[in-house]
Amino acid sequence: MGVAGHNDPLLGETTCGSLLQQLQLIWDEVGESDDDRDTMLLQLEQECLDVYRRKVDQASSSRTCLLQQLANSKSELARLLSALGELSVSGIPDETTGTIKEQLAAISPSLEQLCRKKESRVKEFADVQLQIQTLRGEIAGNLQVGDHLDTPHVNEDDLSVKKLNEFLSELQALQKEKSNRLHKILEFVSSVHDLCSVLGMDFLITVTEVHPSLDDSIGVQSKSISDETLSKLSKMLIGLQEEKAKRFAQIQALASQLSDLWNLMDAPVEEQQPFHHVACNMSLTMDEVTVPGALALDVVEQAEREVERLDQLKASRMKDIAFKKQTELEDIYARAHIAIDSSAARDRIMSIIDSNSFEPSELLADMESQILKAKEEALSRKDILERVDRWMSACEEESWLEDYSRDDNRYSATRGAHLNLKRAEKARVLVNKIPAIVDTLVAKTRAWEQEQGMPFIYDGVLLLAMLDEYKILRQEKEEEKRRMRDHKKMNDQLAAEQEKLFGSKPSPARPQSSRKVAGARVNGGAANGTPVRRLSALQSGGRTASRDGRRDTGRPAAPVNYVAIAKDDAASQVSSNHTGPSTP
Repeated sequence: MGVAGHNDPLLGETTCGSLLQQLQLIWDEVGESDDDRDTMLLQLEQECLDVYRRKVDQASSSRTCLLQQLANSKSELARLLSALGELSVSGIPDETTGTIKEQLAAISPSLEQLCRKKESRVKEFADVQLQIQTLRGEIAGNLQVGDHLDTPHVNEDDLSVKKLNEFLSELQALQKEKSNRLHKILEFVSSVHDLCSVLGMDFLITVTEVHPSLDDSIGVQSKSISDETLSKLSKMLIGLQEEKAKRFAQIQALASQLSDLWNLMDAPVEEQQPFHHVACNMSLTMDEVTVPGALALDVVEQAEREVERLDQLKASRMKDIAFKKQTELEDIYARAHIAIDSSAARDRIMSIIDSNSFEPSELLADMESQILKAKEEALSRKDILERVDRWMSACEEESWLEDYSRDDNRYSATRGAHLNLKRAEKARVLVNKIPAIVDTLVAKTRAWEQEQGMPFIYDGVLLLAMLDEYKILRQEKEEEKRRMRDHKKMNDQLAAEQEKLFGSKPSPARPQSSRKVAGARVNGGAANGTPVRRLSALQSGGRTASRDGRRDTGRPAAPVNYVAIAKDDAASQVSSNHTGPSTP
């Protein structure tokens, strides 16, 4: 049996053989028997075997441990790769080569790297999941802003990038949802602030009733974004908008009443000024009312008290107000040339006011109805009245033109003569249009009467009767002009015959007779002419009674040149012209 010895530099070289030789020498010296020597050698050999066996067992156990450690490392490596979602790690050979320790040495760095990566990934997952739970709690309203949650449990079996990206996508969606909710919250809060300002309400008290975090002093990111907060804010906003609409309708109605009462009673500007902020709401829409306190309760109450005061004042001044309305009604009829009985209307108003059943609102409503009806009637007559004015203006120009034509000095170089000449030219053009104007006016009047089912009365006289009378008088005037031209022609012939018989010296009576003929062409005509009597009757009946009962004579009801020269006066002129010359 040979056993490797142990080399010791101090003791020299010692081997199993040298030791056995020493044991043989000792046995020889002692005198041990061969049997004893064999027994001791067998014992020694058995002890060596036991030592070797123990060493082998220890080596085998160590190898088993290393193999288990290698298997565990490989399993952990595979588990980490699976959990992290990675296929492989750089540095690990694809095939198993080398000793066990070499394999362990090759796996250990990658395993340590994956462990560090796992710890980092677990922290990332925990942070993301914590943010997700926080946002979910804030949205659901289960978590107050600023509260902290415990670190959530992370499933270490799935730490892949794909799973992390899923959590990150969910986190981004929740963050976007929070941003949208914050935007809505801020919009609602801003709208509530504006409405509270207009309605004169305390914004801080109103908005904190929904949630304390909606106070302006709290940061934006700390405000509640729960469904409950959004729902309460939305309901509050709708309620405030309804309240604004209600108060706006009240303030507009009060402003309209104030305006009507001020106009009715001629209230001075100083009295209206304190309620100017109320009256200005009449011309605004509800969205345009943004002035702070414009719809406050005290403003509405002040306006209500002012309307109540003016209503009481209106009842005491009803007589003046009613007569003012009557005056407005009479002015409308006067401008429309409609004759009414003003005295009877005013007496009726006085009897209503003095009666026991007098109701101011009913009287004013009735008078407003009459005014509205009068305006509608005046509007329907407007076109015809404008044509009547044009007709009368043309007749006035015709009268002026006749006077201008009788003026022997119209062509003299006096101041303003050129202006009269221009006017005469325009007047001739206008006078030539009179027949067409009258015909159009007749057609318009008849169409109006057919449509309205009533005659057209102008200052108490039938307009068609006026026009027919005018046509007759104008025809008579034209006939009289023609007769005058014939008379003049006869006079000229007679004068020529007398000139041949008696010479060119005129008789003393001729100039006087000639002046008499020229002076007879006046627009008014003779005093005993039938057309004059018709015109006077037409004009006397065509005046509108003024508000104090007197006739309005400021404007003629018919053209002033209605009447031609009377027939009797024309006959007298002809007889005077046919008188023979005086004998010398």
